[in-house]
Amino acid sequence: MTEQIVVAAAVIRKATLLVAQRVRPPELAGRWELPGGKVGPGETEPAALARELAEELGVDVDDVTVGERLGADVALSATTTLRAYRVLLRGGEPRACDHGALRWVRAADLPHVDWVPADREWLDDLARALNAD
Repeated sequence: MTEQIVVAAAVIRKATLLVAQRVRPPELAGRWELPGGKVGPGETEPAALARELAEELGVDVDDVTVGERLGADVALSATTTLRAYRVLLRGGEPRACDHGALRWVRAADLPHVDWVPADREWLDDLARALNAD
């Protein structure tokens, strides 16, 4: 069985992190996550993340710079792994094309966000990245 990789973007701007509110599936609707999605066949993880951000945030693929990994892999299932990357948006203002809402949060806000369970694994890593920015 082939492993499915799902990539997530830690978009940090001026010591704030972009978070996106899910609209589906029903058990996760209303909760917040790092935007991203599945890596397609033959696609690199950075290319998949740039494509997903273009689709979900309405930004130009060429304005997305995928940086280093953030935190450890998170197992979503026996065959699906979630990975986060730091991402720089060089242009355009993100908008909620595939989410209920977007918002920018500070390190102090992270524990108070109603996160999807998988993304909670990165709270310490996200706080460190925000405090270093």
